[in-house]
Formats: sequence, C-alpha cells, structure tokens
Amino acid sequence: MSKINMGNFFEDFSIGQKIVHPLPRTISEGDVSLYIAFTGSRFALHSSDVVAKEMGYKNRPIDDTLMFHLTFGKSVQDISLNAIANLGYAEIAFPFPVFIGDTVSMTSTVIGLKENSNGKSGVVYVHSIGVNQNGDEVLNFKRWVMVHKKDKETLSGIKEIPTFEESTPILEEINIPKIKTVDTDATGGKYFFEDYEKGERLNHPEGITIDNSDHTLATKLYQNNAKVHFNDHMMKSTPMGERLMYGGIVISMARAISFNGLQNAQWMYAINSGAHANPTYAGDTIYAYTEVLETIDHSRDDIGLLRLRTIAVKNQKSLEIDNPKSEDGKYLKNVVLDLDYTVVIPKRKTAK
Repeated sequence: MSKINMGNFFEDFSIGQKIVHPLPRTISEGDVSLYIAFTGSRFALHSSDVVAKEMGYKNRPIDDTLMFHLTFGKSVQDISLNAIANLGYAEIAFPFPVFIGDTVSMTSTVIGLKENSNGKSGVVYVHSIGVNQNGDEVLNFKRWVMVHKKDKETLSGIKEIPTFEESTPILEEINIPKIKTVDTDATGGKYFFEDYEKGERLNHPEGITIDNSDHTLATKLYQNNAKVHFNDHMMKSTPMGERLMYGGIVISMARAISFNGLQNAQWMYAINSGAHANPTYAGDTIYAYTEVLETIDHSRDDIGLLRLRTIAVKNQKSLEIDNPKSEDGKYLKNVVLDLDYTVVIPKRKTAK
C-alpha cells in the first residue's frame, strides 16, 4: 500500500463524508508581517496594538482575510490538491477574532457533487468549519471546487447541488468589544456608518501588480499545496500554459485596495458569496471598485454594518467598467472577482 498521498479525485468524495484536515497552525507575528508584505493591507486595527487597545481590545486581532487563508489552507490537501480551479464561496462567517498565538484547525463535510458532462472532472461542494485551540468557531464557510476524475471513461451521472443563503444573517451578538474610540488620524479615514448610502459606488484608484514571487510565497505561507499554484512544469502542458494564482490572493488584493474609501470598515463580518469570474496570473494588475448594497443598523449603538459588492478587474482600471457582466449575463473577460460581503464599521459617536 502506497505511503504517498496523491490527493482525492472526484470519485473519492461522497455526500456526507467528513474530513478532519491535518496540520493545525499556530499564528505568529511573522505571518502577519508577511501578509502585509504580500498584500499591502493597511487597516489600522490589524497593524497597531495601540489602535486596537483604544478600540477596546487587549491586543490587535489578525486580519480576518489572513485568518481565512491560514485556516482554509488546511483543507487543500484533502479537497483541492487535484483541483482544476476553485469556483466560488458562500455563507462565510467569522464568528470569533483570532490573535497571534492562537492555533487554528479545520474539518469539512461534503454537501454536494456534480459530475461534469465531459466526464473529465466534477464539482465538489464542501462545508468547512475552523476552530481555535479552545474550540471556538473562528471560520464557517461553504465552497465549491472543480476536481479532476481518475476514470474519465465511466460516468456516474451524479448531480446533487446544495442551495445557499443569499446572505449571512446578522446576529444580535457580534464578538467585537464595545468600541471606545476611533482615532481618525490613526485609521486614515473620517467616514463612519452614517456616511454611506445604499447604491453608492466607490472607485478605488490604486492598482496592484502581482509578481510570480508574490503569489507563490503567499500561497506557501498558507500551506496551500494545490498543484495548479506551484507546479510550473505541469501547468505548461495545460491550456492555461502557466500557474494559476490562488483566488484567495485576489480577494486579499481587492480588500487591500478597498481601504481607500473604507478605512474604518476594519472587520469582515461575512462573505455572502464570491465568484472567481476569470483566472489571474503573475504579472496581472488588479484594480477594484465597491458598491454599497445595503446599510444595516444594529442594536448596538457603537457599530453598524455595510453589505458591499467589490468587483476586481485585471489590467483595466475599474472606472472603465459600468457593469461586470455583458448583456448575455456572462462576466467580462477582465473581471476576476465578484465578492458580496458584509463589514462592521463604527458609528460616528466613536470618532476622536
């Protein structure tokens, strides 16, 4: 019996299958520093212990998107080692903050399977839950990924596709300390919950070019060992002709770019849905714009929530795009991410 783990293929999954992923990860200062180096993320809460303490924390929590990648990476070995592409996400919730020194781990359950008509691959749907060392749930999400088949001649005809909620419910209890004060000089932003309106569009001016070294090192940091991101020799023989960038890196880039205009929206409450509309490769430059889909008041008097839609495009300024989809409903070729998510933002009474 081989001692080598070749990863799971489409036929190896079954509905209801539970997977305990290996490699729990203790998060360090180095992880945080490297994440800033790879993404340019500038949110003050995750950069400064002083700012975090002013807001009511004992020390700074790590960026929610970094936590997502470090926890998500645990699942790759079992779910997407033989993936063609990660297709999308839904119902991603961030119930508890994560701090330097915490250890995260993950389990997954297969909730859907759909064999593709070409017989060469299929889509696997999973529900994954990440916890810290105390068993507190820090991440809860569903995703679907296209995976190669071993036997391309035999068709199973399986088509069990789960349904997803349109958005993650807003709970009465949000695990953020009562915000004492927000120093706008420190955060770099003077706009609060009351300053945003439904339908508003924020055209973020910055673009970020991603090099091979950037996306390769970042994916290694997350211990995401999917072949499509690492094996250049293998990918040269595919229609893509080169390594595919991990979609989570595009999410991080879009989030970092959105800082300009959303400086005080420092907490990711949920990702309601996400689609990687087109592949991204080394050398591409990412731009983004954000639409305010909804402003959500909360029973707490210090915070509100914004439901946002951030569209990331490659090699084209976001100002040049009015709608990410063409008349036939398909994404434009330069659109690489369509992300519907909810953030927490302080109310104006907390301003300093």
